[in-house]
Formats: sequence, structure tokens, C-alpha cells
Amino acid sequence: MLKTINYTCRFIIIIVFVVLASNYVHIIENKSYSDNINKNVNLSTMALKVDEFKENDIYSAKDTYTGDLTGYVYNCPLCNGTLGCMPSYYIKDGTTTYNDDIYGQVRIVASSSNLPCGSIVRFTTSRVSDSEVYAIVLDRGVRGNALDLLSPSLDYALNIGRSVITYDVLREGWGK
Repeated sequence: MLKTINYTCRFIIIIVFVVLASNYVHIIENKSYSDNINKNVNLSTMALKVDEFKENDIYSAKDTYTGDLTGYVYNCPLCNGTLGCMPSYYIKDGTTTYNDDIYGQVRIVASSSNLPCGSIVRFTTSRVSDSEVYAIVLDRGVRGNALDLLSPSLDYALNIGRSVITYDVLREGWGK
């Protein structure tokens, strides 16, 4: 009697397995595949989409410049302790960064009027960091394509010295 029950249970398990397996195979067979070789690709539309993606990508360079990079402190001899673009932004406590709504915590640089206030730039130099530096133009006082990085101390500014860098403009002015 026990052998009959054992065989019956095995038989039921095998039947359940076969039913489930056949349903699974049926599901796979119902997938449709398109082997149509007459596919049209509108390259003009694709190119416009790529351009639109680049315009909306906040890390794509809008322009690239080469200029001198120097460092400065808020109380330098020709500085009055305020920023040219945001005179009320307090930097006399050694603040050298700004929290931008889009780019997050970025360094502060001075630029000529070639770059509007609020512009975001990206550059790399081992004198400042081993990784890319993101900075916002919040001050004036330099000429041409030069950038002046707001530094926490005179020693830090002197360590930057004067070097030629290439930098990318990621945003021109506030929110553009």
C-alpha cells in the first residue's frame, strides 16, 4: 500500500512538472520578433535628438577657452572683501565655495566680463586638485580669458601660482 502511494505521488509531481513546463514553452513561443529588413531610419531626426541631448546635458562644454589661472584671497590689496557679482555673499570667513542649484558645491572664480556672472566652468590642474574642478563666476577683476580662483589662504593662492589652463564653459550666466 505504501509503495502505491509513493508511486502515485511521484506520478502527480511529474504531471505537474510537465504541465508547468509546457505552459512556459507556450509563453516563450508567443513572443513576436520582427525580422523586417525594410526599416527606415530618419538620420536628420536622430541628429536633432543628439544635438538636443547635448544642449540639455549640463556637463557638455558650450565653449572652451585657454587662459591664465591664478589664486587670490578675499582680503588681497586690491580686494574689498566682497564679490563683484554677489556683493552680499559673505566670504570674509574664508568661504571659497558656492552651492549652485544645478551643479552643487562649486568653487568661486573671478573672470572678466567675457563670462557673465553665474557662468559655470570646469578645468583640471594638479595645483588645485587631482580631479576636475567646477567653479562659478561670482567675481570680476581679471582681464581676457584669465580666471582667478578664490582661495582659503594666501599660502594656498601662492601655491596655485600662475599657470595656463584650458577650461570648459558648461553654463553661460545664471540658468542658461
